[in-house]
Amino acid sequence: MIKVLNVAEKPSVAKSVATILSRNQLRVREGRSRYNKIFEFNYSINGQQCHMLVTSVTGHLMEVEFEDRFRKWHSCDPADLYTAPIRKHVPEDKLDIKRTLEEEARKCHWLVLWLDCDREGENIAFEVMEVCNGVNRNLTIRRARFSALIERDIHEAAQNLIAPNQWFSDAVDARQEIDLRIGASFTRFQTMLLRDRFVIDSAQDDKNLVLSYGPCQFPTLGFVVERYWEIQSHEPEEFWTINCTHRSDEGLASFSWMRGHLFDYTSSVILYEMCVEEPTATVMKVQQQEKLKYPPYPLSTIELEKRASRYFRMSSEQTMKVAEDLYQAGFISYPRTETDCFSSRTDLHTIVQEHQEHPVWGSYAQRLLDPGAGLWRNPGNGGHDDKAHPPIHPTKFSAGESRWSQDHHRLYELVVRHFLACVSQPAVGAETVVEIDIAGERFSASGRVILAKNYLDVYRFESWGDSMIPVHVQGQQFIPTTLTLDSGVTRPPPLLSEADLLSCMDKAGIGTDATMHDHIKKLLDRFYVTKDANTRFSPTNLEKAQLLRDTSEDRVHVCKFT
Repeated sequence: MIKVLNVAEKPSVAKSVATILSRNQLRVREGRSRYNKIFEFNYSINGQQCHMLVTSVTGHLMEVEFEDRFRKWHSCDPADLYTAPIRKHVPEDKLDIKRTLEEEARKCHWLVLWLDCDREGENIAFEVMEVCNGVNRNLTIRRARFSALIERDIHEAAQNLIAPNQWFSDAVDARQEIDLRIGASFTRFQTMLLRDRFVIDSAQDDKNLVLSYGPCQFPTLGFVVERYWEIQSHEPEEFWTINCTHRSDEGLASFSWMRGHLFDYTSSVILYEMCVEEPTATVMKVQQQEKLKYPPYPLSTIELEKRASRYFRMSSEQTMKVAEDLYQAGFISYPRTETDCFSSRTDLHTIVQEHQEHPVWGSYAQRLLDPGAGLWRNPGNGGHDDKAHPPIHPTKFSAGESRWSQDHHRLYELVVRHFLACVSQPAVGAETVVEIDIAGERFSASGRVILAKNYLDVYRFESWGDSMIPVHVQGQQFIPTTLTLDSGVTRPPPLLSEADLLSCMDKAGIGTDATMHDHIKKLLDRFYVTKDANTRFSPTNLEKAQLLRDTSEDRVHVCKFT
């Protein structure tokens, strides 16, 4: 019988994989690390009887660092760190895991890697391979690819093992080396140069002694600072606009000036007085057309984080923590994915069928599966596919686990409702636009009636409200009920919300779906930014830069730099 060592990325994943493959008929024993147990059972892979040993690591098994002589801050010029030798090794706190892998690998024939199926997971797989190959050069090495901790996916992965991807692992090695060299050199340089002249908040002084730099952290901070400066530099400017209303037996229509607004008061008054002197309004155009509001694309990681922030004010860090819990419990698919389109091989109807009995959205799932209802629509294609995982979708029915927190309930509901929405028909509305002329000035009003809510029936997070306007006929004339010249003031843009910041990072290609929330958390942990109750970010210390502008240009740059 072939002995197979299976290694997962986390203890909980190892337990899930072993439980599914063994159908809960397994034996558990301790490894060197008390957190990483070993599960044993028999299993058949493509007709070959195997004795399976399943254990785990806890994320990366190795870390990259400079050799000892370059690790002290004043041991070399920061610029030397770009060519200093580096090493990748197992740190002290992971040695017990390494010993477990070595002991088990010595007596096994195969090594099957159950690491997360992204680049980071592939890199961890090669770390495990290096340790195991160090004690057993004859291992047959295979990779299991899966996207959900459910029976169908795990058994299919076990029967369709593939080779590890060296290129994906090399890409992570390159990124780790770049991050180390740039981060360490710039952190040392700016800290040694600026620390003695840095204006520190009294509540933060211990935490800001090291002015850390990261190639993703720093431009992320830049988005927050740029928006803050834009708000600070905004000078309000007054503008004027003409508005009119018309009340009839059918209701009130509010017309907006099609010029928008003018910043010149005299011009606005002249145009307004022309309208007052000849107030008769003539209906120039009545346009009626069908409008569609399309459902969202299938759910990617970034979109999950943005929507959880908007709908529930959950931080991206908390969103990913909760999503990971739901994934490891088998309720949703792998939550780190850039893909927002389903493969034609995905059985979408089966996923919907599992939710027909849900007490809240079960009736909607039943309507979706009813051909006579005409509600089903194949999901749209968002144009992104990481070739590793499908979009985030529900993998197991739950009417509400008692052990879940409110955040777990809300995020699971979002994933399910989003999936049901993306396989539904768009909402249908009838929109009417009325244009009128008063003394040569054009005004318009619009209204909408929803004819079919369709996906909006299940996707409670979005709305498309009715806004009726009275019936108007082309050529019709009337005297406005009100005709006013109103003033307003331009306003600065708001501070960046967490959803805004994620969008900026995504557009600029900063970080990955698996790391963006970590970069934001670092900014908060290091007190470079603060976040208010509305999840909007402000940079710290920038107010002091304004006060110091006239006294010390050097100190101004210090404050702005951080």
